[in-house]
Amino acid sequence: MNFDLDKMTLKELRDLRAKLDRAINSYEDRKRREALAAIEEAAREHGFNLADLTGAKPRKTGTVAPKYANPDDPTMTWTGRGRKPRWVQDSLEGGKQLEDLLI
Repeated sequence: MNFDLDKMTLKELRDLRAKLDRAINSYEDRKRREALAAIEEAAREHGFNLADLTGAKPRKTGTVAPKYANPDDPTMTWTGRGRKPRWVQDSLEGGKQLEDLLI
């Protein structure tokens, strides 16, 4: 493919750059997956899995049950993780304790 960059419009140049960025990212992702597969295969050949060798623990996934509920609207819940919702902050500023909001 030959491109005469001097004859391309700004839009064509930006489109080309976007395509190049996507191609580079795709290439890097593909190579990363291939490398990971090769490492996992080598570990299996020696009787291990990758987590055994790296000390990595599998991440637990899933949802966390709500722990707190808004007394004024029980459909508004919070797990107790992350930033406090506005209704929790308002309740605490209003004199309630977090224990008062337990489900």
